[in-house]
Amino acid sequence: MIIEARGLRKTFTRRGRGGTERIEAVRGIDLSVAEGEIFAALGPNGAGKTTTVRMLATFTAPTEGTATVAGHDVVRQAAKVRERIGYVGQTGGMDDNAPGLDSLLLAARIAGHSRKQAAVRADELLAAFSLTEIARRPLKTLSGGQKRRFALAVGLVNRPPLVFLDEPTTGLDPQNRANLWQEVRALRDQGTSVLLTTHYLDEADALCDRLVIIDNGQVVAEGTPQGLKKEIAGDVVTLRVDDQAAALALLAAQPYIKETQERDGALLAYLDDGERNLTGLLRALEAGGLAIRSISLDRATLDDVFLRHTGRSLRDAA
Repeated sequence: MIIEARGLRKTFTRRGRGGTERIEAVRGIDLSVAEGEIFAALGPNGAGKTTTVRMLATFTAPTEGTATVAGHDVVRQAAKVRERIGYVGQTGGMDDNAPGLDSLLLAARIAGHSRKQAAVRADELLAAFSLTEIARRPLKTLSGGQKRRFALAVGLVNRPPLVFLDEPTTGLDPQNRANLWQEVRALRDQGTSVLLTTHYLDEADALCDRLVIIDNGQVVAEGTPQGLKKEIAGDVVTLRVDDQAAALALLAAQPYIKETQERDGALLAYLDDGERNLTGLLRALEAGGLAIRSISLDRATLDDVFLRHTGRSLRDAA
């Protein structure tokens, strides 16, 4: 394991006119990341994802708990940890008055590349993030999305054994999100471990080998995207009827329905083999005299996993 964390907690103190307030941002998180895997911390903004990553990257010390990163303790051996990681935060941290190319070349030289190696690596990253044509423009003249792509490129310049990506695709259009995903997968193929935070369900589902779902500073679920979705059954029927109470009772009586929930005025029924059992469900609703306003069948998603563990939709929370 390249990351082992146990019982991580972080409490901040905020002083105001009413006195001192203690805010518990992270409430005892355990997680393990294997070498060469893409691992995600998925959750809404304010869930504690960034604070967790900043503790692992040695930028803030945990209030309680322990963690080792790349074989080194994040508190007692913070300098050793920093030598072994790359970090891309939500803000760029680059010189707005300088061209993005200069930041790339400087980062590569600091990492130990020769001038020729730095130029080659910079060209690779400029092409990967579609930045070649604007490489010599001052960063302050670029859009927020373009600046974000330069920050990502700088963070990946040295291909460290472990890379932290905090909300890496914020501000990126679909094409550049796809470019980033391709670069992250290439890092894994080269043996690099990646821990990313995200509130994008599709990103965690498509990109990650394993993930944790974090809500209110705690891990509420952990596993592979496929395994987590399988735990709640394979398909989801979303149903809107006039008499929800009667519909709930009817759904509970069907042997092929594993679980039901209410959300935003709709009923969600989780079941295996939805395509085959949907016909039986429609017949049961008709026999029960229930008028259907709308009905849809979908595969279970990570949003359904989040809903099951927290009682709310991640899309709504994010």
